Amino acid sequence: MNLTIREVAALFDQEINDPTILASVEFDSRLIKENSLFVPLAGGRDGHEFAQQAKDNGAIATFWSHPTIQPPTDMVVIRVTDTVEAFQALAKMYKEKINPTIIGVTGSNGKTTTKDMVDAVMAQSYKTYKTQGNHNNELGLPLTILHAPADTEVLILEMGMDHAGEIEVLSLLAEPDAAAITLIGEAHIENLGSRAGIAKAKMEITAGLKKDGFMMVPADEPLLDPYVATLPQTVETFGLEEGALQGTILAEAQQETVFSVDGVKYTIPVIGGYNVKNALIAIGMGKYFDVPESAIQAGLAAFQLTKNRTQWLKAGNDADILSDVYNANPTAMGLVLDSFKKLPLKGRRIAVLADMLELGPDSAKMHASMADHIDDAFQLIFLYGSEMQALQQRLRENAFSGQVHYFAKAEKSALIDTLIKTLDPKDSVVIKGSNGMGLSEVVKSLQEM
Repeated sequence: MNLTIREVAALFDQEINDPTILASVEFDSRLIKENSLFVPLAGGRDGHEFAQQAKDNGAIATFWSHPTIQPPTDMVVIRVTDTVEAFQALAKMYKEKINPTIIGVTGSNGKTTTKDMVDAVMAQSYKTYKTQGNHNNELGLPLTILHAPADTEVLILEMGMDHAGEIEVLSLLAEPDAAAITLIGEAHIENLGSRAGIAKAKMEITAGLKKDGFMMVPADEPLLDPYVATLPQTVETFGLEEGALQGTILAEAQQETVFSVDGVKYTIPVIGGYNVKNALIAIGMGKYFDVPESAIQAGLAAFQLTKNRTQWLKAGNDADILSDVYNANPTAMGLVLDSFKKLPLKGRRIAVLADMLELGPDSAKMHASMADHIDDAFQLIFLYGSEMQALQQRLRENAFSGQVHYFAKAEKSALIDTLIKTLDPKDSVVIKGSNGMGLSEVVKSLQEM
């Protein structure tokens, strides 16, 4: 980065005549390096308590708001009223200083994959930086901005939320030139009440969108139509069966999906029609920002997926594992199951499905609805968690021809043991559930079997 201590202090009306260029800004004292600014935040413990550790690790300056704890000696102290607000204000100043084009991405599913695809496409023509991991909230987004190299030309920011109002804050901070909503699902419906509430919250991404900016929305989501109709920005719809930008799936294989748009063929190294929709956003962004068609094709073909998103792995006995264990909601789980059962696979198809969290009072109904995506293409179903009892009951009512094994949340070891005894080398298993169910442990155990 290219911020000096003097500039940071001036942002908060303090005169500190120190021209030292800061190497980075961090709120985790363990990640501090030489010549960093430390931002103490409230958490399980107050971040001010870790200022000395930050200093020992190389921090030369710190924000400070605590009324009683004293900052370390021989450290530049910048007094602020609220360290989170100061952190966000600093990110906005830095963004304005380096002045990149900003693309914002939100949606109930596919945010991270879409962000990765957009980055891969835009990187063919521009110097890019993107949200790392899942740093997509009120702390992660400003951290991403502050970590962007000073020569960044295009910054791709993922925007997540749990409650209404959160994306508005992020959008006003980022002030994107372009934005996209992947889809409206059921994630966090417990907090937002309905899919209509989720749609309204996702549209908050337009709060800071430049008035002459660009917006992409799914063509098959009528809940967005009333909001889109009043937008002053250029809006482009996308989809598989409708939309201004329309994709046609040509072939699906274990490691790739081939599709076309207006007669032009594209390949992405992941499965699923839902990932084609994500790729349509990347294509739309690429075209809007004048990335050549051949470069868009090359970017999509080579894009790298963030870990734990529809990731193919190998079990210890050589069985195939499709791991998608970072998060889950009914839309995402249904899409993965639909794609998995279409693949040309050698052995049995097996699904390991765990509870989808934060679905509110209709949780049982939503879990049971997953039966609509399970047919005779599957031979074995493993269900894990209390909410999955509803799916077990529905499969029984549907007279599902395969075997169904149910495990309570306290029975993870039994689930793992049964899977290890059951899995054959030619089998393929899809593993999907909310991150809070800890399915990564199941994946690791199968890899080590």
